[in-house]
Amino acid sequence: MLRLHDYLDSGNGYKVRFLLRLLGTPFELVPVDILRGESRTEEFLNKNPNGRIPVLEFSDGRCLWESNAILFHLASDTPYFPPDAWERAQVMQWLFFEQYSHEPNVATSRFWVRHTEITPERRTRLDEKIRLGHAALGVMDRHLDARTFFVGERLSIADIALYAYTHVADEAGFELERYPAIERWLCRVRDTPGYAPITSADTAPEQGSSARPA
Repeated sequence: MLRLHDYLDSGNGYKVRFLLRLLGTPFELVPVDILRGESRTEEFLNKNPNGRIPVLEFSDGRCLWESNAILFHLASDTPYFPPDAWERAQVMQWLFFEQYSHEPNVATSRFWVRHTEITPERRTRLDEKIRLGHAALGVMDRHLDARTFFVGERLSIADIALYAYTHVADEAGFELERYPAIERWLCRVRDTPGYAPITSADTAPEQGSSARPA
């Protein structure tokens, strides 16, 4: 069975849990308390030398890290990564956007607000993160204005990656009501069969399709 080393409050880990549930793939959740430094132990660093969650561990001992790389691996040959070459390139486009423009600003702002002391110096940096986060949300909202999902009018790992931190962006002070297309999209994603919230530790989903052995 797959083992997912993860921290439940993490959007990056949530991406992987979300897709595993949609695929109907059972997994063992191995909690890693990043706030207590558990991702910096020698044992964990042997699985991911970068010291970050999530890490997907396979039954043969191989470990895959970086959330979007895990999504790509799990989604290959499933409906969540389209067969058309152009659409696959568009999915990858949004995965890169998520990691370069969205996650460093939306996710970092949320982490700081939820888990750190906002010092005057950090407040200045947070204000800039919020500004850049709003810019990323604006790009998403314009793209979704006449679309159901990000690529090909169906749910893909592009949506899963971007949903993870967008749906909790209000926890960092982002006013999602400014983005009506995003709000409609969030509702569509939440209506997906097999959906579970970020706080869910359920590892044995009953629904799913296109499950593929690892």
